[in-house]
Amino acid sequence: MIASEALVTYMWILLAVYAAVILFFVIRGARKNKDIQDYAVGNIGFPSWVVGLSLAASMTSAATFIINPGFIALYGISGVISFALVLPIAAFISLIVFTKGFAKQGKAVKATTMAQWIGKRYQSKNYAIFFAFVALLLITFIVLINVGLTQVISKSLNAEPFYVLMGITAFVFGYMMFGGANSMVYTNTIQAIIMCIVAIILIGSGAEYFTDGVDGFLAKLNAIDPNLTKPTNPSSFLFRDYFEIIVTQIVIGVAIVCQPHIITKSLLLKDSSKVNTYLFSGISFMVIFFLVVIVGLYARISFPDFTVNGETLKMDEIIPTYVVMKFSVGVGLVIVVGLISAGLSTLESLIQSLSITITSDIINPLFKDKFTEKTISINKVVIVVLGIVSFLLSWNQIKNPDISVAIFAQNGVYAYFAAAFVPVLFGTFLKNVSTRSVFIASITAIVVHFGIYYGRLTPYMQEPVNNPGVSAAIGIVTSLIVGYIFYKLDEKKQRGLTRLDS
Repeated sequence: MIASEALVTYMWILLAVYAAVILFFVIRGARKNKDIQDYAVGNIGFPSWVVGLSLAASMTSAATFIINPGFIALYGISGVISFALVLPIAAFISLIVFTKGFAKQGKAVKATTMAQWIGKRYQSKNYAIFFAFVALLLITFIVLINVGLTQVISKSLNAEPFYVLMGITAFVFGYMMFGGANSMVYTNTIQAIIMCIVAIILIGSGAEYFTDGVDGFLAKLNAIDPNLTKPTNPSSFLFRDYFEIIVTQIVIGVAIVCQPHIITKSLLLKDSSKVNTYLFSGISFMVIFFLVVIVGLYARISFPDFTVNGETLKMDEIIPTYVVMKFSVGVGLVIVVGLISAGLSTLESLIQSLSITITSDIINPLFKDKFTEKTISINKVVIVVLGIVSFLLSWNQIKNPDISVAIFAQNGVYAYFAAAFVPVLFGTFLKNVSTRSVFIASITAIVVHFGIYYGRLTPYMQEPVNNPGVSAAIGIVTSLIVGYIFYKLDEKKQRGLTRLDS
C-alpha cells in the first residue's frame, strides 16, 4: 500500500467529479450528432486554437507522461536526447509540412477517416479496405494507454489493477459510444490545460536535485550508474548509439504524424486559413508535454534500485509510484488527474477514429452498404467489441509485459504509420501518383518492419527485447525508395502512352 488513506479518500471524490464533468460534455456534444459524419469530424465551428489544444492532447498521451519517463529512469540522458529533443523536433516539422497539404486535400476529397482519405485520393476501394484493416494495429496503442491509466489509478487508490482496468474500459468505451468529435474537442481542451499545469509541476518537482547546479545533478546520476549520464547508453536496447537515438527517431518523428487521430485533426477546422493558429497552439503545448520525460531522471534519483517497501517496481509502475510518494495529497491529486487526462485524451481519439474506420471502411463496404442507415448503431457495437478486446490484451500486458507495454504498442503503431507514410506523403505533394506505387510501398513497409523485428535481422535485433523503432525506420525508408521507383516507372509508362495517343 503506497498511497495514504487521505489520498485514497480524496481520489475517489475527485474521480467522481472528473467523471461527471466528462459526462456533461459528452452529453452536450452527443446532442449535436445527427449522423456518422458528425461523430467523425463534428459539426461545431470550434476556434482554431481550441482544435490545436485537442491536437496537443491527442498527440501526447499516457506514453509521454507515464510510460516514456520510465525508459528515462532506466537508461538516463540518452533517452532524454531521443524522446525530448530529436523525436519532437522531427515530428513538429513534419506536422507543419503535412498538415497544410493534408487539410487542403482532406477538404477536397471530403474524407472522415484516414482509410477514406487514402481510398478517395487514389480512387481505390481495395486500398481503402486494406488500410482499414491495417488500422486495427492501433489497438496496441489503446492497450498502452489502458495499462498506463490502470497503473496510475490503482496506485492512487491502493486498488487491484484488474478492477481498475475494468472500470476504465467500461467508463471510457461507454461514453465514447455517444460522444464523438463534438464532445471530444471540449474534453480534449480541458485535458490539455490540466496536462499543461501538471507538466510544469512535474518538470519542477526535481528542483531540490539541482541545488549544486546541473553538474551536481549529473553527479548524482553518475553515482548510481555512469551510463545514465552518457549521450549513448550501450547497456540499453533503445539508446545504444547515435543511429538509434538520432537517425531512427528522426524517421519515426517524421512519420508519426501519419496516424489518424493526429493528421485528421486538421479536418475539424472549418476554416483552413486558420491552420497556422491551430499549429502554433498545438505545438506550444506539446513542447512542454514532451519535456515531462525528464521526470524519469528524478525518479531514478528518488529510488536508485527501483525498490519501494521491499518490492521491485516494474518499469510501467515507476512514474505512478514517484507521483504518489513525492507529492502532498493536494498536489498529488492534481497530478494524478493530469496523468489521467493525458491518457484519456488520446484514448478518446483512438476509440473514435478506430471505431469509425471499422464501421465505415470495413463493415459497410464488405456488406455492400446494407447497414448505412444503421451506421451509428453499428458503430456502438464496434466500440463494445473494441472495449472487450482491448481489456483482454491490456490485462495480459499488465501481468506479462516485455519490460514495458510500450514495446508491444510501438510494434503495432509503428507498423501502421510506416505503411501510411508514403501514401500520405505522395498523395499530399505529388501529382498523378499511381495506386500501384503507393500500395506496394505500404506492403513493403509492413513486411520489412515485421520481417526485421521478428526475424531478428540486423545487429540491433539480437537482444531478448528489441527496439521496434529501428525496424520501423528501415521499413519506412525502404518503402519510400520502392514507392518512388514505382512512381517514376509508372510516370514514364504514362508519358509513353500519352505520346502514342498523340
